[in-house]
Amino acid sequence: MAAQTEEELPACPVETTLTLIGDKWKVLILRDLMPGTKRFGELKKSIGGVSQKVLTAQLRAMEKSGLVTRTVYPEVPPRVEYSLTELGRSLKPILDAMQSWGEGYKEEKRRSS
Repeated sequence: MAAQTEEELPACPVETTLTLIGDKWKVLILRDLMPGTKRFGELKKSIGGVSQKVLTAQLRAMEKSGLVTRTVYPEVPPRVEYSLTELGRSLKPILDAMQSWGEGYKEEKRRSS
């Protein structure tokens, strides 16, 4: 997804949020970057199951939308690190709510089995 101007974003705020983070991989990237900066390989390993191509595309989209910053260090081989911007970190309450809901759902399913 390319960066969108305000005019291109959906009128509904919920739909706007889903447009920016509604992909499974983006939510997992946010989760794994909340504690701090990670290198590409660390992200790929911590997320698991995501291809290098998809992870790269998701990180680029998140960088364009202002949620993630990418820092390249002039070393050989180059070292690239990703971290959340202030805007990206502002999604923490949403992720916390998703975690709480998921825990409650799993508990409910255990009780009803």
